[in-house]
Amino acid sequence: MARRFVLRGRTALVTGAASGIGAALSLALAERGCALALADRDAPGLGQTARAARAAGVAVSEHVLDLADRAALLALPGAVQARHGGLQLLVNNAGVALGGRFEDTDPADIDWLMDVNLHAVMRLTHACLPLLRAEAQAQIVNLSSVFGIIAPAGQAAYAASKFAVRGFTEALRHEVEGTGLGVTLVHPGGVATAIARNARTPRGMDPREAAEGLAAFERLLTLRPETAAAAILRGIEARAPRVVIGADARRALLIQRLMPVRYWSLIRRAVRDDR
Repeated sequence: MARRFVLRGRTALVTGAASGIGAALSLALAERGCALALADRDAPGLGQTARAARAAGVAVSEHVLDLADRAALLALPGAVQARHGGLQLLVNNAGVALGGRFEDTDPADIDWLMDVNLHAVMRLTHACLPLLRAEAQAQIVNLSSVFGIIAPAGQAAYAASKFAVRGFTEALRHEVEGTGLGVTLVHPGGVATAIARNARTPRGMDPREAAEGLAAFERLLTLRPETAAAAILRGIEARAPRVVIGADARRALLIQRLMPVRYWSLIRRAVRDDR
């Protein structure tokens, strides 16, 4: 497998492209001369990203859909092929958050989170494989999280989804090893996106407690989306098997390796000391 992935003249499908890392990465890909198929349920945000990408002179298609809509998701690869003639790069970026104690969490909210964070990643990847396999060189990029490395209290469902994305991506990479299809797993740390503001909390949770929890979570999101996008872009071009973004994610990876069972006691103390 060739080591470098040349983006100019290729087509990328990016989910969650209306804001955050998805929007920043879409613009970075456009600047590299990569045509774009952009997917998100936020039509105004998606349109804004698409207009900015078109200014770079590349072909851009907009696909407004909810990734939890299985029929719409499975129809997406055909729409991309019809518009662009093929697909060489799939970026499963979209994700949602769900915080709060597991015992207080509504199972329906867990189903919603898993549909977007895990099932959509697996379904879209499976549906796109015929297009990607038809190319001499193609790449799949799946975004996990720092919470796909460590599992904090209050993040049981979210961590489960991101650990699952990690497992799926690593297994898929092993399956396609030695072919022209590469697979990259991304673990971003605290990136300043709207994920905390849009997160769901247990419906019976005290509103003030929920607001304080979300505010504390949002304070950890300090890395600019453009910085994360640049790191992912370098990983794509290098066909890297894994990209860990941010000092917090790198620290979490080290601590988890050193203390695979007791890492949370150390991280909890560190967080308290930073307050």
